[in-house]
Amino acid sequence: MHFRISGLPLAPFASLFELSDAELADKAIVRHTATANHGFPCRVSLRDAEIGERLLLLNYEHLPAASPYRASHAIYVRESASEVQLEIDEIPEALASRLLSLRAYDTQGMMRHADVVNGREVRPLITEMLSDPSVDYIHVHNAKPGCYAARIDRA
Repeated sequence: MHFRISGLPLAPFASLFELSDAELADKAIVRHTATANHGFPCRVSLRDAEIGERLLLLNYEHLPAASPYRASHAIYVRESASEVQLEIDEIPEALASRLLSLRAYDTQGMMRHADVVNGREVRPLITEMLSDPSVDYIHVHNAKPGCYAARIDRA
C-alpha cells in the first residue's frame, strides 16, 4: 500500500511572523529560537529547525472533525519554512528519528486504530492501518511530547 505524508500549508501561519511578541502573546503564540538541531520540528517543512532558527509555538486544531476525537495541540512552525513536497512512500528524517504515535481515522473522524512505533520502523504500521478500508487517513504525533506531526493518506 503506497502512502504520502504531508505537512501543514504555510499560508495560515505566514502573517504571524510579522507580529510583535506582544501581539503574538495576545493570540497565545510564543516566538522561540532553536537551541538544538533536534527538538524543534516544523509542521510545515517536516524538518527540525537548526540552532538559531526562529520559530513560532502555537496551538493548532489538527482534527476539526465533529467527533469525540476533535483535537488541537501545540506545534512549531519555522520562520523560514516552505511547504514540504515528499515523494510517495517517503518518510522525512524529522519523523524517522522519533518515537511516533499513529492514529487512524475514518471519514467521520472516529479513531479506528492507534499504535506507537519507532519512526525507523513505521512503514509496516502505515501499510497495515491503510489496508483497513474503514481508514480514511492517519495522523502522526510525536509520542513523547504528544504533538501533532503530520498526516498520511493513501497515494
